[in-house]
Amino acid sequence: MDPKVTIIIPFYNCSYVDQAIESALSQTYPNIEIIVVDDGSFLYRNKINPYLKKIKLIRKQNGGTATALNEGLKAAQGEYIAWLSSDDLYLPDRIKQQMAFMQKNNIDASFSNYACIDEKGSITTPWSGPRLTAQHEVPKTLAIYNLINGCTILFKKSIFTKYGYFNPVFRYTQDYEMWMRLITSGLKIYYYDDALTHFRQHDLSGTKKHAIEMAHEINLIEAYYRPKLIELIFTKLSADQ
Repeated sequence: MDPKVTIIIPFYNCSYVDQAIESALSQTYPNIEIIVVDDGSFLYRNKINPYLKKIKLIRKQNGGTATALNEGLKAAQGEYIAWLSSDDLYLPDRIKQQMAFMQKNNIDASFSNYACIDEKGSITTPWSGPRLTAQHEVPKTLAIYNLINGCTILFKKSIFTKYGYFNPVFRYTQDYEMWMRLITSGLKIYYYDDALTHFRQHDLSGTKKHAIEMAHEINLIEAYYRPKLIELIFTKLSADQ
């Protein structure tokens, strides 16, 4: 049997949550578990009700995306973990294609490119991330900015057991801190060149509402991890010479 993949959907007052759940349920990969973590929502909770027999729902007090993801990770029964924000979408073959890539290459962690969509779901940018051509470009690019969209990741759950869960101190950039932590700890995260995730840009998105807080957190993360990442890059370059 194909390994189980758990898709974690953190949800907080998001009107698009039903579309996210539909895209997770529409996956062509045959062994999927879907966990929706309601992070203390008081709006749009009724949009989850039609799916209760097909998903696992966890309700908790509001604590931010990191805490919601961590609750999903604790409950996940899948060998692999994917994350889908409640305003984003997966194309039907998203998990199937990325799992095939990882199994073929014996990879434990990967991310992909993604398309940007607007409020109505129309594609505005077909390829929104850099199209990398070699594995060494991942840490090099991460040393400049966060190239990994969290909703494109597919990781073995054992990675989080080994390196720790998302840090709730970083309420808006918990993903950036995680990628920095993993790569500076020596984990290789591979790039899959396809855009099977649709990232929705809208006025109520966290990236727009909390831009100032995000900038502050990014500064803290980069001040701590960037020297470690640069040292890792130069150590690897020296070893290859």
